Amino acid sequence: MFTAVWTASPQQPSEGFTPNWSREGFWRQSLRQVVRLSAGGGRVRVRLSHTYGTSPLRIAGASVARAADGAAVEPGSLRRLTFGGADAVEIPARGQVVSDPAELALAAGDSLTVTLHFDAATGPATFHAQAFTPSYRGPGDLLMAAGGTAFRDVTESWYVLSAVETDAGRTDGIALFGDSITDGFGSTPGADRRWSDALARRTARPVLNAGIGGNLLLNDSAWYGEKGVHRLARDVLAHPGVDTLVVLLGLNDIGFSETDEQPTYKPAPIVTAAELIEGHRGLIRQAREAGLRRVIGATLLPFAGSDHWGERAAKTSHELNEWIRTSGAYDAVADLHHALADPRDGDRLHPSYDFGDHLHPNDAGYEVMAEAVAAVL
Repeated sequence: MFTAVWTASPQQPSEGFTPNWSREGFWRQSLRQVVRLSAGGGRVRVRLSHTYGTSPLRIAGASVARAADGAAVEPGSLRRLTFGGADAVEIPARGQVVSDPAELALAAGDSLTVTLHFDAATGPATFHAQAFTPSYRGPGDLLMAAGGTAFRDVTESWYVLSAVETDAGRTDGIALFGDSITDGFGSTPGADRRWSDALARRTARPVLNAGIGGNLLLNDSAWYGEKGVHRLARDVLAHPGVDTLVVLLGLNDIGFSETDEQPTYKPAPIVTAAELIEGHRGLIRQAREAGLRRVIGATLLPFAGSDHWGERAAKTSHELNEWIRTSGAYDAVADLHHALADPRDGDRLHPSYDFGDHLHPNDAGYEVMAEAVAAVL
């Protein structure tokens, strides 16, 4: 039985928050991506997404290996992947494909490289904008290259790769569903200090990160992904082994209408707490219909002093948080607002946990989030 042990939610090719290769795509190149696994196993397979493709995508070959430094891999760990027994595969527009399993011993916390070779022009590539860890590109077929020197270009996004699964046989996976806070903005790049990483270390359970920076619960965005009520099925419920969902979503729905610094999402609709509550109820309903054992609600973090804050945002966030705490709609509540608040001003992040924008936690803040969620699992 295969279990998802790492995920990245697909996004439409776009300029994103930082320069990336999604719009230009790939041609006669190899792409090596590094991901940290939340559980191990003896066999591994990958899920490749062409969700936003408009024509077929040819993968000329793929391989996996245990990661070493940079783009290098551990000697002797390279394994070529196949797809239905073939080295190459064509993914139809808006489709996905799962590789055949490859024998490779992996442990929780191991970093895995996934290398893809593109021998034909891909066109714009489905990707995940904010990886907070390097991915590498080099010319030609580098599938079996143990060294990393040929991978000369670096990005901090993931492309085409949407999941890694192992034969761990686990059915106790935890999926974290949210926006840039779940995605890991503010954590140290390349250090695996997101709160999903911290939670995996604390619980020794598979933890899947289904965050998208800028994501909204109720509205779609060209940069920030499909709205949460639509993407939950694809980004969480379709992955094997998940039994617990943690929801932390709604801050951008509230805050984008307050800020003048989000030109990518204007005009931003003004939403009410009642509308957000109905969105949360929709997520809970979907999760229960899919058979998840537990659905946990997380209160929105304090964000006074940020560009998302204002009189309307304060009122709406307080009303939503109070509903999450007291309604009984969720099986349990992780009160992240309380856990990360400044004791001198409950609407502000504690200075020790503030990345610097009064909106996103730093590494220490993400550890506190993981502790608070672990306590109610």
